[in-house]
Amino acid sequence: MKNTIITFKQAKQERKKLSTLTAYDYSTAKLIDEAGVNSILVGDSLGNVMLGYKDTLSVTMEDMIHHGKAVARGVTNALTIIDMPFMSYQISVYDAVSNAGRLIKETGINAVKLEGGIDMCPQIKAIVGASIPVMGHLGLTPQSIHALGGFKVQGKDEATAKRILEDAKAVEAAGAFALVLECVPAPLAELITNALTIPTIGIGAGAACDGQVLVYQDMLGMFSDFTPKFVRQFASVGEVMKTAVQAFCKEIQDGTFPAKEHEYTIAEEIIAKLY
Repeated sequence: MKNTIITFKQAKQERKKLSTLTAYDYSTAKLIDEAGVNSILVGDSLGNVMLGYKDTLSVTMEDMIHHGKAVARGVTNALTIIDMPFMSYQISVYDAVSNAGRLIKETGINAVKLEGGIDMCPQIKAIVGASIPVMGHLGLTPQSIHALGGFKVQGKDEATAKRILEDAKAVEAAGAFALVLECVPAPLAELITNALTIPTIGIGAGAACDGQVLVYQDMLGMFSDFTPKFVRQFASVGEVMKTAVQAFCKEIQDGTFPAKEHEYTIAEEIIAKLY
């Protein structure tokens, strides 16, 4: 069954939890989709886990489009969402709609995601008005990392908690179909989840959210630069990969790979005529 923004709304109403994972290439997206995840996010986290940047600020529209196209080709059932990169929507409503349209048109992805609350509501409203579904993102917003003073939990004091709650309500009113809550205290995320009619997708925001999202390299133990507190590794794929590569190198050195079954044959008389 194809996941859509309508099925996301129904899941909220029926209290069914939603699963989201990132993907950045065709093969991974195809595997994740076949495993039954509800949505796949082409996150600007590709800056960290695919391109080796220290943050997401250097990611470009071209980066997102390149990876978004690949993911869209591999997905059949999951709702696909793509991040709008830094400075592709903050400058003006016109830029926001234009760049959102470009992401959808050039990639085949189903929806866009952008960070920010009340200040970004004009952009959200305009993008939705252009018939492009929008997912919001509050709490720790990586594109605002310098303004936030680093990768820190957000909403721990009364003022910031109140602001996030107000932002969440405003993002819903502007037309977002769902909202990511990143690195906020679990009780605050629960309060917000109960206050909204759209689903919340948590990442470091506790179990009360309507769904959860993780970066797939984190979830599979493939990214070791740093591991956030909220990550659970469901498999040690990184170690399996390293072990396999070591075996590959060893078999090449000792001559056991490739073996006869990996070779193609040719008639001996043909080879004889080449001498």
